[in-house]
Amino acid sequence: MLKKIPGGVCAAKGFRAAGIHVGVKTHNTQKKDLALIVSDVMCTAAAVFTTNVVQAAPIHVTKAHLADGHAKAIVVNSGNANACAPQGEENAERMCAAAAAAIGCEAGDVVVASTGVIGQTIKVDVIEAGMPALSELLEASEAASDAAAHAIMTTDTVKKEIALETEVGGRTVRIGGIAKGSGMIHPNMGTMLCFITTDCAISPAMIREALLETAAVSFNRISVDGDTSTNDTCCVLANGLAGNAEITEKNDDYYAFLEALQTLGVDLAKKMAKDGEGAKHLITCTVRGAKSEKSAEVISKSVISSTLTKAAIFGCDANWGRVLCAMGYSGETFDPEKVDVSFASAAGEVAVCEQGRGLPFDEDLAKKVLSEDEVEINIQMAEGDGACTCWGCDITYDYIKINGDYRT
Repeated sequence: MLKKIPGGVCAAKGFRAAGIHVGVKTHNTQKKDLALIVSDVMCTAAAVFTTNVVQAAPIHVTKAHLADGHAKAIVVNSGNANACAPQGEENAERMCAAAAAAIGCEAGDVVVASTGVIGQTIKVDVIEAGMPALSELLEASEAASDAAAHAIMTTDTVKKEIALETEVGGRTVRIGGIAKGSGMIHPNMGTMLCFITTDCAISPAMIREALLETAAVSFNRISVDGDTSTNDTCCVLANGLAGNAEITEKNDDYYAFLEALQTLGVDLAKKMAKDGEGAKHLITCTVRGAKSEKSAEVISKSVISSTLTKAAIFGCDANWGRVLCAMGYSGETFDPEKVDVSFASAAGEVAVCEQGRGLPFDEDLAKKVLSEDEVEINIQMAEGDGACTCWGCDITYDYIKINGDYRT
């Protein structure tokens, strides 16, 4: 029933998008830096944000605009985070006003987000000047979603985009999303920008609940570098044009929609982890046999966040001691002598630890297993029936190169 379809944020009925270069990014005029996503009708809306105490101006503005649970459009720029910057809130409001004037709605019905360098005044004048041209490019097409997806990228090397189709209440419902995230990603919300559109009819309370449930099993389970950004925002708009009976409670329709939303969230989360700054490997860590799902999550997060584990995977070194070490300082209590560890990939699987003790293993096979671009760390604990999967990436020389001169 649930299937992938083309279209990204334009896959759902009644959504249009566009992305262009207006001049926020001055070092490369070929890179898009302003995106707009618009619904033909008013939407129920919800968002989740960074847990960082230092929050960018667009977050404060968006929280205020979503207080009534509704929105009609999203405007996003890359190249400047508008965080800790002079006139931050004023400039975020100006972005909303410019978008509203271009598409014909109230400024309070616009969600705003920014990503890029912190502490510098955003060039809101070029955003305002470019908004009419951006709005003229709005269309419901795969190319339009692609343009928007590229316009929100900073150090990302690939766009993150997906669309799905499912059935809710006997009606075909579509959901699409784009995201950006490559660095400053750690499990405290997802550290990213992510924008989701759907034509499902769902109440403000239920769309918020579904988003919270989705973030918990997707965006909150990834890590790149242990840094939590000032700008993390994940927003979903639902315009109801699929024609299903409005979801107002947790019934079968809700869970059908939730399955689609969570599938989308996991897909985008994994894409962000795989595209970590300078990364060569996607790391999937699955913990089974923990005392509870929460315990498994804490342990799995600790492993994917471990700098030493990341370095070992980068070097294709089956240094399973790094894994046990990360488990041990996770804060969870467990019996190390009940832990089994194996590494796996498309090249095979190699068991390296049994009941907390090292196993003899084929180093050449282990090297082949860890040389694949997607690597699994499988942990069995024999403590209970709790299980969880989290995603991360290795750390490479390029990570330092990218971040050593990010601002200059």
